Amino acid sequence: MATLAHKLRLSDYFALSFGTMVGVGWLVVMDDWLGRGGPLGAMMGFALGGILLLPVGYVYGQWVQRLPDAAGEAAYTAQVFPPIVSYLTGWMMLLAYFIVCPWEAVAVGKLAAYIFPSLNSFELYRVAGQPVFLPRLLLGIALTLFLALLNYRGIRLSASFQNWTTTAMLVLFAVLLGISAMYGAPANFHPAFHATPFISIILTLQIVPYFMTGFESAPKAAEEAHLEFPPTGFFRAIAMALFVGAGFYVLAVAAVAYVAPWQGLLGKRFVTAIAFEQALGARWPVRLILIMAMFGLFQCFNGNFVASSRLLFAYGRRRTIAPRFGEVHEKFRTPSVAVIGITVGTLAGVLLGDALLVPVTEVGSMASALGWLAACVSFWLVEKRISMRVVTGLGILVSLLLFLMKVLPVIPGHFSPAEWIALAIWLVLGAVLHRQPRSVGQ
Repeated sequence: MATLAHKLRLSDYFALSFGTMVGVGWLVVMDDWLGRGGPLGAMMGFALGGILLLPVGYVYGQWVQRLPDAAGEAAYTAQVFPPIVSYLTGWMMLLAYFIVCPWEAVAVGKLAAYIFPSLNSFELYRVAGQPVFLPRLLLGIALTLFLALLNYRGIRLSASFQNWTTTAMLVLFAVLLGISAMYGAPANFHPAFHATPFISIILTLQIVPYFMTGFESAPKAAEEAHLEFPPTGFFRAIAMALFVGAGFYVLAVAAVAYVAPWQGLLGKRFVTAIAFEQALGARWPVRLILIMAMFGLFQCFNGNFVASSRLLFAYGRRRTIAPRFGEVHEKFRTPSVAVIGITVGTLAGVLLGDALLVPVTEVGSMASALGWLAACVSFWLVEKRISMRVVTGLGILVSLLLFLMKVLPVIPGHFSPAEWIALAIWLVLGAVLHRQPRSVGQ
């Protein structure tokens, strides 16, 4: 059986995990973060979320050492649960990664139109009342095809692109923090919380699964590790991504709230850019922020493209879906058919525009927590050492609470009817594509 290329090192796995996690949320929904918790409440919510997810990250680090399989959660749960449970767990995680791809392809047009308003022209049609413009549609299609070609021709090309975009984004973020420190004032932080401290932190903590999803993407590319890469390096990459990712969100909130009075920013579009424009009285910080956002978008799109194509590839190789998806390109040693499959799905999503993607994105947030829960429970069942079972138990508790936050009607922010419908559609699609696994000889 052909194998994938062994090219990835620690920096590649960190860039993949961090890039899959951090996209453009810090720009487009900063007003929601501040509205939920206020500056200190939002900062503490993200910091606490990063700490709480460390046991889950530890479980993934242990699993990938024992089972370096691109199937990820599907492979882990297969060790202790029936095949159908394994299939559905992986299928839900596939949604969590895949749905980000069309979302980012649509978002690139939104960001570009903020700089070049002329892109909001030549309306083709509407979806749920939202217009789809030809220039923005072509931009999303072009970016999708570019990343598809990159991933089709080799993981090294994809990893280099990921490293470059991640580095550029972090450098520009450091510049942004410096500007905030120079032009901001502590008085802009007041009041520190939007409600009581406890409620402010809890409301922020509810959205952490969506914005922190991605730290566990490194194991999806475990089969592509360099031959000299130590197995313990996977947890190092995961832990680094969690710390840097949570720190990024905490500092992003701090930078915005410090540079401008945060209560005057609520309900506005692209709050991060507006805050810096108000503080400096100039337009150039907006362009800097939007350039940084573009790098974030590229790294998030590419990271989720890698993770979702590897999961689809692993399913094909396991023959739980059409085996063709498990093929490896003879020359490039990439999961070429799976890459094409994710590309086609992404292009279909781009044609729908962003209106219908919102409920599916919310389902993706729940799907991540469900996948974390399944991975932790599986490890708890196979691990016999008490100390490791205690850590795994913490991972189970955290992921269970994050999962229940989305599905229990008594908790604010739970699933709407549209989101339940989106979940049902995805599960039906999984059932249609599902095949009973057979051995290679059959």
